[in-house]
Amino acid sequence: MSESAVSAVGSDELTALKFVALEGARSGPVKISCSGLADRLDASNQTASRRLQRLEDAGHLERDVVADGQWVSLTESGEAALHREYSHYRRIFEETDPSTVELTGTLTSGMGEGRHYISLPGYKEQFEERLGYEPFPGTFNVDLDEESVRGRSSMSSLSGVAIDGWEDDERTFGPATCYAATVADGDTVVEPTHIIVPERTHHDETQLEIIAPVRLRDELDVADGDEVTVRVEAVR
Repeated sequence: MSESAVSAVGSDELTALKFVALEGARSGPVKISCSGLADRLDASNQTASRRLQRLEDAGHLERDVVADGQWVSLTESGEAALHREYSHYRRIFEETDPSTVELTGTLTSGMGEGRHYISLPGYKEQFEERLGYEPFPGTFNVDLDEESVRGRSSMSSLSGVAIDGWEDDERTFGPATCYAATVADGDTVVEPTHIIVPERTHHDETQLEIIAPVRLRDELDVADGDEVTVRVEAVR
C-alpha cells in the first residue's frame, strides 16, 4: 500500500466504507452498485466510484467488478479503520479510556514455534533493549472470545514497540510489533507482558501471542481452557 493511497482516504471515503459495511461486507462479499451507493452518499456515480477505488487502493476493500455492479468485501485493514472511528465515538459518548483495550479469551497450547523464534539472537537482543527484559522461551497463547476478536482491531490505534526484521546467513526474519499489556486470572495480575504481532504469522486475528519475563502459566496458575483477561495499553 502506498503512502499516497493512505492519504487519499479521508472522511468521505470512511463514510462510503461505513455504508458498505452496513450492507454486510464485514461478513463476506456483497453486491454494490455505484448508483445505489451514490444515492446513499448524496453524490454522483463518478464520485461514489472514486471513493470505492481509493478504499481499494488503500487496502480497505476487495472488489470484483461485474457487468451490473461489483462485489465488495471489507479487509482486516478496512475493519480496523472503522473500529478506530468507533473508538473515537466511544470516547465522545462513553468517556472510555482511549489508551487501553481489554480482551478476554481462553488459554490454549501453541505449536512450539514461539519458543524457537523469540530465542533467536536477532529478536532476543531487541527484546532486552526495547522491552527491558529477556522473555521466557515460549509464548502464552490466548483464543479470543467473539467480542474480543472484534475489539482486537482497536490495538492498531495504540502505539507499540517496533521490533525490526533481520537476517542471518540462511534466511530473513520479519519485523513485529509488541503491545504492552497485563494478563489477569481473577485477582492475579502479571506485568510486564507484551502481545507480539509478527508481520508474518501462522496465527489469525482470533488468537494472541504473549511474551513475558516469566512463565505466565505458572505465575497465573492456569491451564488450557482457563479464561484470562488481557489489558492492552498504549506505550507512553
